[in-house]
Amino acid sequence: MFSLHVDTSRSWRGRQRQALLTVLGLRAHGHRAALVAHPDGELRRRASEGTDLYPFAPRTTMDLSAAWKLSRLMRELQPDVVHAHDRQAMAMTALALSLGSSALRTRFVASAPVDSHLQRNAFSRWQNQQVECFVCLSDFVKSMLIDDGVPAERSAVVREGVDLAHVNAAPPIDLHKEYWLPHNAPLVGSIGDLVPHAGQRYLIDAAAIVVRSVPDARFLLVGDGELDEMLRHQIKHLHLEKHVLLAGFRPDELSLLKGVDLYVTSAVAGGSMGGVLDAMACSRPVVATDTGGLPEVVQQGETGLVVPTRDAASFADAIVTLLEHPDRRTEYGRQGLERVRRHFSVDRLVDETTALYRNVADRPRVTGNPGPPSAD
Repeated sequence: MFSLHVDTSRSWRGRQRQALLTVLGLRAHGHRAALVAHPDGELRRRASEGTDLYPFAPRTTMDLSAAWKLSRLMRELQPDVVHAHDRQAMAMTALALSLGSSALRTRFVASAPVDSHLQRNAFSRWQNQQVECFVCLSDFVKSMLIDDGVPAERSAVVREGVDLAHVNAAPPIDLHKEYWLPHNAPLVGSIGDLVPHAGQRYLIDAAAIVVRSVPDARFLLVGDGELDEMLRHQIKHLHLEKHVLLAGFRPDELSLLKGVDLYVTSAVAGGSMGGVLDAMACSRPVVATDTGGLPEVVQQGETGLVVPTRDAASFADAIVTLLEHPDRRTEYGRQGLERVRRHFSVDRLVDETTALYRNVADRPRVTGNPGPPSAD
């Protein structure tokens, strides 16, 4: 099975993490997997150099020149399946296939959005019709697609994977030393882009409550994004400058996770599971919000605690509970690692992905419109 993977993002998010795991996992299992990625992107930097790594930087969703280049590459390589891993990659792949010759036998799968419904404009509807199977990271995502009118048989759940060997190889970081924190201060970590659906404003509100009960607690928020300035203002307004640190983007997230006592995610929509799974793989307990597929990963009272979204008081209560009970943190961390081993291995990810590709390849081809709709 030869698959071509397309990702256009410069940033490093859950989608790029899974794209890299999928490509490297497929190669390790003896399958050919080529990667098309942004030349200045973090995914391209982390991917192994080789003949099956191709630069690709479309300027817009309707960049016909880039689509033509991608189409020419597909005609040259003749992959069995092309897998688009982000929104722009989906648009580019749909255009590229429509520009390809009738001799192009490549089948089209795409990773489904985790934090929003499918768009409904004319181009998006055409594009979505070209996708022969959507890859969903959770049952929640699959249910959103069904609500959007995608037939159940045109989507499949393939949960994220974690490379435990890579996790184990990451050296721990002494974050207290690096950030000049009090020696015994409990440290709460969170990783994610500083964007509205990530909900960091509610985590900062929760931090203001937590420090009343645990005055030495420190919060380390890793990531960058459009809300950086607003969140810094919020931290100053709540007089939390000594308690909440915005660390910006860091590529050493696994080493960082080994330096925290508790991992939290405050997502209000979607909820990327990559950071949560990495934390569990590092034997860290988790406090997560009940959005998207997060409750499918974090087992309440076993690997962590699940709280309502946008509820700073409940969030703070869960954090305080775990900070005040180290034995419970240890047990949740132990069970979290075991859950990752059982249900989120790279081998399972590769097996399910390969089975999905073969299933799509054996199906009658979906017949969509021959080309995209004309611009209004």
